[in-house]
Amino acid sequence: MDDQNIAIDINTAKLLEWLVSRRHVSKDWQNHILKIREKINNAIQDMPAHEGIIKLLSGQHINYFHCLEIINILKDTEKDTKNIFGMYGSQRMKDWQDVVNLYQKDNIYLGEAAQIMIRNVSYEIPSLKKQIQKLEQSKIESEKKIKDYNKSESLTLKEFNTSCEQLGIKGNNIKLELLELVKELPIIYDKQMNKIKTVKAVIDLYTSFTEFIINECSHVLSTLSYVVQNGNTTTYEFIHGEKPLSIEEVTQPQIIEEADENVIDFGDNIVFESNTGIDFGDQIVIENPQIIEEKIDWGSSRESSNEESFEIVNYDDLNTEIEISREQSGIIEKSGDGIARGDEALHLLDNSKYRDQIINDLIELEAFLKIRLFEMSNDSDLLTLSQMQEAPTILQMQTVETLTLLSDYVHKALNELTNRRFQHLYNIKHSPKYVDILTDTLKQKLSIVERIKTSKDILEMKIKDCNMDINKIEPVLKTAIEKTKELKSQIEEDISKKYKGRVVNIVGGINTL
Repeated sequence: MDDQNIAIDINTAKLLEWLVSRRHVSKDWQNHILKIREKINNAIQDMPAHEGIIKLLSGQHINYFHCLEIINILKDTEKDTKNIFGMYGSQRMKDWQDVVNLYQKDNIYLGEAAQIMIRNVSYEIPSLKKQIQKLEQSKIESEKKIKDYNKSESLTLKEFNTSCEQLGIKGNNIKLELLELVKELPIIYDKQMNKIKTVKAVIDLYTSFTEFIINECSHVLSTLSYVVQNGNTTTYEFIHGEKPLSIEEVTQPQIIEEADENVIDFGDNIVFESNTGIDFGDQIVIENPQIIEEKIDWGSSRESSNEESFEIVNYDDLNTEIEISREQSGIIEKSGDGIARGDEALHLLDNSKYRDQIINDLIELEAFLKIRLFEMSNDSDLLTLSQMQEAPTILQMQTVETLTLLSDYVHKALNELTNRRFQHLYNIKHSPKYVDILTDTLKQKLSIVERIKTSKDILEMKIKDCNMDINKIEPVLKTAIEKTKELKSQIEEDISKKYKGRVVNIVGGINTL
């Protein structure tokens, strides 16, 4: 077989080693490169204004093959300096011809070209690809974080709007709107009184039962009984037994609207329905912010269910003689000066001490009815048949159905007095600190939303920067690949000439670009 028809395959990484072993390039070829580079740098300083030369000299390492192209261009630009012997008198031409001659000595140009190609294939091009890959990955991660932030922002904003909706405020000027809610309390107190009055029959039943068991009339449920009979009077009237001549208004927290407070309006499109209570528990974590919330004591909360807790009455203790004086029941038999001041100026439902007594009385009634229902439903009635014959008519007429209805009245009254919204409004009226805590808690949610938006803006900018960097690197990568493949062809052609035109193939990494 004719060797002339056999192709010469050279691995990219072994090209320089192959050239040295075949003695096409000397081992010390690199020692002469520095001198050639210096001549190239000097020659570049004096170049004609030519588009082809500008393109050759822009953004790339000049090698032997570039020098040949420059000389071809100079043959046209420096043709006026050519003498009758065909020699060029231009110093530019002489400088570049000297460079080419130095390159051709001992095939130094071939060693340098091989080295440039190997470096591009093994380091430069992979490095550019890695930079682009890293930037693309950074973009993907940033986009994923933005999606997570969008979810967190939506959830936090939903919590804020739900809280505002439950409180009955818009959330534009939180503190002012919270203090304005206090105006609703008189209406709420009227509604509570309507519910409280429905338990009069239960009070009568409980009073009769107690009187019948201990054979003595005692002042049971004194505060609740007073409210049912007399309404939501001032504390002064309850204590002194007479209406005050005048009432000194209790000073309420001042409404201070901060001049620099940001008014945030989320529009009418963000509406969230929720039946759950306001929960200011765990916050959404964004990056690594540490958010510390003060815990708010919402007070007692009673929901409409069948699992209410109640205080069990021990009827054995009722056999003991109980004497409750008027003073112990909260009614002090003494005359005031006719002026209701301080807490005495408050109505009973607006006075925490007596409101709690009313709630306790209702709980006592609720416990009584539950135990009576349990006894009657399980044939373990405390009242025996013989006792029942001697019991008052009101006790004898009670059935499971009537007791269930009465229990429902008590339950509704309790819910009206202990519902979450009322607790908020009451605390807002009587505790400036509570208003501040509630305001700060709601503002904290807005602050979280703003921090999320800031983080999203930073990520958007990061994505933008990544795109800009990618757009800068991709043309460089494209040019590097094109020039490397071009250099490969030039080296293959040059080596082929040395082997009488045999086909030369540089294989390996160069073909994976």
